[in-house]
Amino acid sequence: MTESLDNNNENQVNGKTREPMVLSCIDGSRHTSAVCDYAAWIALRTGAPLKLLHNIERGNVPAVADLTGSIGLGSQEELLEELTALEQQRARLMVQQGKLMLQAARERTTMAGVQQVETCQRHDSLAESLIELEDSIRVLVLGIRGEEHGDSEQGLGSQLENVVRSLHRPILVVNRDFAEPRRIMLAYDGSEAAGKALQMVAESPVFQEVSCHLVFVGDPEKAETLLAEASRQLDSAGLAVTASNLKGNIVEALTAYQQEHDIDLTVMGAFSHNRLRDLLMGSVTAKMLLKTQQPVLLLR
Repeated sequence: MTESLDNNNENQVNGKTREPMVLSCIDGSRHTSAVCDYAAWIALRTGAPLKLLHNIERGNVPAVADLTGSIGLGSQEELLEELTALEQQRARLMVQQGKLMLQAARERTTMAGVQQVETCQRHDSLAESLIELEDSIRVLVLGIRGEEHGDSEQGLGSQLENVVRSLHRPILVVNRDFAEPRRIMLAYDGSEAAGKALQMVAESPVFQEVSCHLVFVGDPEKAETLLAEASRQLDSAGLAVTASNLKGNIVEALTAYQQEHDIDLTVMGAFSHNRLRDLLMGSVTAKMLLKTQQPVLLLR
């Protein structure tokens, strides 16, 4: 079951296919404001419309429990009615809270200069909601941890793995307050996902005025060929490119390079299709997300 605050079909307006949108996931976590800001930045750079999504997980909407036999005779019916009323009230409050968050997010992104801003509230798992919207998504922006993590700076959000597993769209994972990216790092290894990341950096208006640090971690002979080919593509797109071959542990080398060169945003492939069993947990992707202090744009 889904519920939308939009008056129009998710993918069409007056029978016409919508322009792909920047989709921002709003959940009230500590990164929500930054998620709005990064989404607004991408929308402004690309001219794409922005959609703000608040998703209510079905498991978060309380259901009336069957307490038959657990409540004493005589009081059972009265207490069940009271529980039902309380649960219905809580569900209504969750919906209203979400609408208030969406309203505040709309005001924030509008003040940032975005002219096309929609809001949407859905009742489903986040992954299911995003799969349904996938065809209309240009870039997805979400926080590294959700509201359930509070102010914790540890771990990955419970929904993040499923989202990256399920969606074949660029995903920007936000883990800090907004700072407009001036220097990006493209972690390139020649894989299919890395190739998509390279193409996006070369073609997207988001990266037209940034400095691009192209890095490969590993064998110098392989690095020479891969970096030369990728550099040519970026040079042809008019980007200022610095190519580097790094040594050592992949995650440690990349995060050290980030700090040394004051990188604002990392772009990398998430994982190949033959590693679906690993997904994020235990992968280079997960370790980068856990260790980096800068947002990461993932492509599959």
